[in-house]
Amino acid sequence: MSLIDIEADAPANPVDLVEQLAALNDWSFERSDEDEITLSLTSRWTDCHVSFQWMDELESLHIACAFDFKVPDGRRAEVLKLLSLVNEQMWLGHFDIWSQENVIMFRYALVLAGGATASDRQCAAILDAALDAVERYYPAFQFVVWAGKTAKEAMETALFDTVGEA
Repeated sequence: MSLIDIEADAPANPVDLVEQLAALNDWSFERSDEDEITLSLTSRWTDCHVSFQWMDELESLHIACAFDFKVPDGRRAEVLKLLSLVNEQMWLGHFDIWSQENVIMFRYALVLAGGATASDRQCAAILDAALDAVERYYPAFQFVVWAGKTAKEAMETALFDTVGEA
């Protein structure tokens, strides 16, 4: 089955479309109910748990990408400063701390108001945005939490782009 086949038979519930994409790409997933699916993916830095949830009352497909990274209480204030700096750089979505688990997560919502339907490309694009954001900023979170750096120092490192290989 190709992506074109999926798009031609696009389901009304975008979570069904995400499930088809997961199956097509052999991603590990769990469908907890008709409006939610969780994917388990590995990025360069960490394992990501990506939840897609259809929110009917908001007519939106919400994505939350959490990763195995707990924020210790002693570093929470500096992490919040870092989140503010990171979010200033974001064009799509944002990072925040999930208070219940004290973990950092990326969040975004695709608004499909008025009967609009999601496409496979839209679902893939928001997944790519989430994973790209985690890849880009995970080292900055590490610098603040594990290396004791300031948010500003961590951002300077995260925004430093290297070219080529040594």
